[in-house]
Amino acid sequence: MDDGFLMEVCVDSVESAVNAERGGKVLRPRGGRRRRARPVLTGLSPGAGRIELCAGLVEGGTTPSMGLLQVVKQCVRVPVFVMIRPRGGDFLYSDREVEVMKADIRLAKLHGADGLVFGALTEDGRIDTELCTALLAVCRPLPVTFHRAFDMVHDPLVALETLISLGFERVLTSGCDSSALEGLSLIKRLAEQAKGRIVVVPGGGITERNLQRILEGSTASEFHCSARSARDSGMKFRNPNVAMGASFSAPEYSIKVADVAKVRTLNAIAKNIL
Repeated sequence: MDDGFLMEVCVDSVESAVNAERGGKVLRPRGGRRRRARPVLTGLSPGAGRIELCAGLVEGGTTPSMGLLQVVKQCVRVPVFVMIRPRGGDFLYSDREVEVMKADIRLAKLHGADGLVFGALTEDGRIDTELCTALLAVCRPLPVTFHRAFDMVHDPLVALETLISLGFERVLTSGCDSSALEGLSLIKRLAEQAKGRIVVVPGGGITERNLQRILEGSTASEFHCSARSARDSGMKFRNPNVAMGASFSAPEYSIKVADVAKVRTLNAIAKNIL
């Protein structure tokens, strides 16, 4: 954070992780082997200062495979925080889902995660302190971010104090609104209330068109984005009659990846402001 800010990019593929970190230039690892050693960075302008690794970004992010984590860790040097979310939907978890979350945390730590990201609520929209305490214990000593489950709480000001008391390092939030821009006033209020006790990270709908307003209006030192654009599939044969997911899912022959130009633009905007 030499420039006074940190850009976190959420990714769901190795390609997006590489693009987010160093502008899309794929470097050979030491010794010429592509997957064994960590790559050497040489004179590239910085991109993301941290990566949030997920699967299922269409659902807001779910736990990635450990294979994805292993390969991403071989390809990037910035910290990789792993999403721990066993399914899409709400943040009220059953006992069996909690066991899955604990197992995923242990595996993520084993395979090199630099931090974890999770959130859990009670049925009345409060932070589930009992469950969060148990999950935090499994996560330690790694740092932990409470994700946008925060945007579904009944009282965000009370919830923030709860997260601080539990020991979360960060909270990701759109200000309990449809985007960080719409929730900007609450994000600023949360940052003022936090007084450095927890990092309030704006996230949700952040683009090159609104980043300046969000950073200036929130006094944030970190921000979270996906910086993605659609890329056409390389498939030549295509069957337009079949979809692999629900009718509202992304098209089969369009792939969304972190966009090098968007990453660089967002980085430049933040540097200029801060």
